[in-house]
Amino acid sequence: MKPIIFPQANKVLVRPDSMTDEECGTLHVFSNEGMCISLWRPSWRERLSVLFFGHVWLWVCSGPTQPPVALSGTSDIFGKVVR
Repeated sequence: MKPIIFPQANKVLVRPDSMTDEECGTLHVFSNEGMCISLWRPSWRERLSVLFFGHVWLWVCSGPTQPPVALSGTSDIFGKVVR
């Protein structure tokens, strides 16, 4: 999947110094006091894989536990969830 720049993005996250550009790139996000939202576009191959197998995997590189996260497959979330 590739990260997508979207109109509501108000912050750019950069990779940590310990990672290479191939391992981690910049990420445009919407951020407020309680959440950080990014937008991703799957390739056609990934879209077909989700359609046929129904799996979406999430990696969170933050240590031995996972912070609260959410995934959504809707076309837009602004105005519905984000305030």
